[in-house]
Amino acid sequence: MTFKPSYKSKRQLPDLPFLWSLLELRRPRFRKPSSQVLTVHEFAQLAKRRVPKAVYDYVEGSASDEISYGWTRDALNRVEFNPQTLVDVSHIDTTVEILGKKIDLPIMFAPTGYTRFMHHTGEPAVAEVAAANNLVYGLSTMGTTSPAELGVAVPQARKWFQIYLMRERAATLDVIAQAREGKFEALILTVDTPLAGLRIRDLRNGLTIPPRINWGTLFQVIKKPRWWFNMITTKKLEFAAFRGWNRSLVELAGVIFDPSINTDDIKWLQKQWSGPIIVKGIQSVADAKRVAALGVQGIVVSNHGGRQLDRGTVPIEVLPEIVKAVGKKVDVYLDGGIMSGQDVYAAIAMGA
Repeated sequence: MTFKPSYKSKRQLPDLPFLWSLLELRRPRFRKPSSQVLTVHEFAQLAKRRVPKAVYDYVEGSASDEISYGWTRDALNRVEFNPQTLVDVSHIDTTVEILGKKIDLPIMFAPTGYTRFMHHTGEPAVAEVAAANNLVYGLSTMGTTSPAELGVAVPQARKWFQIYLMRERAATLDVIAQAREGKFEALILTVDTPLAGLRIRDLRNGLTIPPRINWGTLFQVIKKPRWWFNMITTKKLEFAAFRGWNRSLVELAGVIFDPSINTDDIKWLQKQWSGPIIVKGIQSVADAKRVAALGVQGIVVSNHGGRQLDRGTVPIEVLPEIVKAVGKKVDVYLDGGIMSGQDVYAAIAMGA
């Protein structure tokens, strides 16, 4: 049976003034693809088109079968919001206080290694963005800009320096001295890397800093000429804190990281550094209690983005228990899998 409505719209001539008001025909202009990106996922897709496969795989990949990262994202996606209506939200305040100073949003730029691998401007560019938005920038020990260099390049930024306790304590003391020179306000001690994570993608790609030239690399030059041009026409790509190294990432990690690190080493670090210390890589209530008892200023609940131990703890799932146990003693931060403002809100709602 066909339904025929009894009411019919009456046709009329188009309203030309109204149609004219709808027109937005502007002169065509070139817009950078990055200016049209709206999400982190879209940035990742843009990067995949622009950088060599080994570089993209380094950033996108995680350890072993890459299960932990998937679990981390799934857990964030499962957080369900319970919105309240009839609440005045005409004026909101997104500022939060960390280490006695306010920042404009409840996020910070976590330390990431080899930043110039992705873009030739590297760590200073990210630190400038952090400073412009009144946020904190974290510089990695494995960065391509040294703490001293970043201090000169972006003196106005709030900067924390991520550190490993290396086999040779003299090397650790050297980078601490660089952090002081660069006027970093805190150290982030990473404790979940007694050994390098088994990153299959990096092993398969033979990733090194700087990239070695072979037949496979030459093929990548042809495919990604802009990336290679930027690399060879700017300063040498290297680990700024360890100049002169030319080994694979796995070889480098095996020499630098100390598998014997324990709570006594945190006490040693406290004697070497008078400022705040944040311990990154906490994944259990027991470890959170042990570290908080040492008098550090903060902990980061983190599984290293799933890049160290596969099938490890999912940070946001253990976060509420850790906050309940030590939240009154230390600041509790969370990282891993954060891709949007909704993820940030989910972490805050769970106690971060």
